Amino acid sequence: MGCANGVKPLKKKTINQQVSENKIEEAKPMSSTLVRQQMPAFEMDAYDAKTGHFKTVSSNDYNDKWAVVCFYPADFTFVCPTEIAAMNAHYDEFQSLGVEILAVSVDSKFSHKRFAETEPILKGLKLTMGADSNQEVSRAFGVLIEEEGVALRGRFLFNPDGVCVAQEVQADSVGRNVNEFLRQVMAWQHASKTGEVCPAGWRPGKKTLPVQTDMEKMTGRVGDYISIEEILS
Repeated sequence: MGCANGVKPLKKKTINQQVSENKIEEAKPMSSTLVRQQMPAFEMDAYDAKTGHFKTVSSNDYNDKWAVVCFYPADFTFVCPTEIAAMNAHYDEFQSLGVEILAVSVDSKFSHKRFAETEPILKGLKLTMGADSNQEVSRAFGVLIEEEGVALRGRFLFNPDGVCVAQEVQADSVGRNVNEFLRQVMAWQHASKTGEVCPAGWRPGKKTLPVQTDMEKMTGRVGDYISIEEILS
């Protein structure tokens, strides 16, 4: 399960199979991404590691907020606690940016509590851990591995309008980079606030591209505005 088994290919389902299984009368276009879509509505139990208490979380809790919903395969595995600990290490920085974090797996709230209390690397955990026990939330976000009953490593960033602006999904054996994700959050917040666009690797203080005012002049001439050295610096 999860980190220990490596990457196994999954059998793809046709649209007709998916329609049949879900008993949908009319086939609808299927997308492999949530980017530019609204956050799926959900409600589930959770363990709030910051307070040490159970609670209920829902998509409504993130209205008008920047939010990240971060799926991981399972408690008591190997890569998963390192990712959770890395996100937690930057918790205060995310909070200073007005970003709420929800970690989610298919484990129960009781499993989350035990996991947080016994795994040494999670000492001082402040995150809220959603318990997607019926797998409905993982399925709605498109990260559920149906035949295994666990979620892929899926991380989704939503703006205050509830629209997904960034998504990263990968298999089990390699953890994600929280520093890169934090950079993306700052870039998205800057772009949303200013209307400017951020080139590859942008960080606060680096050059942006003012397409709002210079779009026609910039077309085909981006190199006149920024060099590869500036991008990679």
